Amino acid sequence: MSKTPKLNAGEPEEVLYQIGDGIATITLNCPDRMNTISRRMLNRISECLVAANRDSEVRVVVLTATGRAFCAGLDLRRDENGGSQGILDPNKAPATSIDLRDAPPTVLHGMNKPTICGLNGSAAGYGFDLALGCDIRVIADSAKLSAAFTKRGLVPESGGTWILPRLLGWAKAAELIFTGRTLNAEESLDLGLVSKIVPAKELEDAVLTLAREIAANAPLAVQASKRMMRMGLEETFPDHVHHVYLQLLPLMQTEDVKEGMRSFMEKREPEFKGR
Repeated sequence: MSKTPKLNAGEPEEVLYQIGDGIATITLNCPDRMNTISRRMLNRISECLVAANRDSEVRVVVLTATGRAFCAGLDLRRDENGGSQGILDPNKAPATSIDLRDAPPTVLHGMNKPTICGLNGSAAGYGFDLALGCDIRVIADSAKLSAAFTKRGLVPESGGTWILPRLLGWAKAAELIFTGRTLNAEESLDLGLVSKIVPAKELEDAVLTLAREIAANAPLAVQASKRMMRMGLEETFPDHVHHVYLQLLPLMQTEDVKEGMRSFMEKREPEFKGR
């Protein structure tokens, strides 16, 4: 089991991490700057995601934020003193100062644990891509999603150009990316970018209710299902069916499968142990 990521002495808690009821909650905690992400926050988010994915006690990961915004993008102020302010390295050109290999969207894509984004407020730019990296998104009725990259002379650098065509189809993704349009909650739901809209004050309860519903299922089966879905994006149907069969064989030997069958026959809720 992975230990909870620790902060260095004196560091402000820009990213909160807690575990309860099999749910790891990662919370962006810089409401004064609309949770724009500093270089240190990038590392911290990735550390928390990796820890949650490795922790046998964690069955679901929730990503959310404090304040009125989920994330307004990267904090593009230059980091002159090696502190938390700013994503840009003053000693490097902007184009070479960000390493995306271990950045949160890349880590999110490789995770086996199911992930839910609780959009407490608006997500723009990098925050939009970060939300898209989660498996499921629940949005507050007051929140908006903004793919404003082209309005800033940029491209969706952290997964948007890969995810959106698969999620929306080419034409809708092209329209959204090329225009840099901002969508309200209803428009986001209509397009299929989010699964549910809830009143802002009910967001936390709605996300936790969904997380607990997922966490109640057999965790190995949930994680295997996610792996198969991810592989299926790049495979032919015959190849995919073969890989699903190979994934099914070890699952059939688990205690959770036996518990699932017993609970069904005994007409009771199953108690899965993840083994």
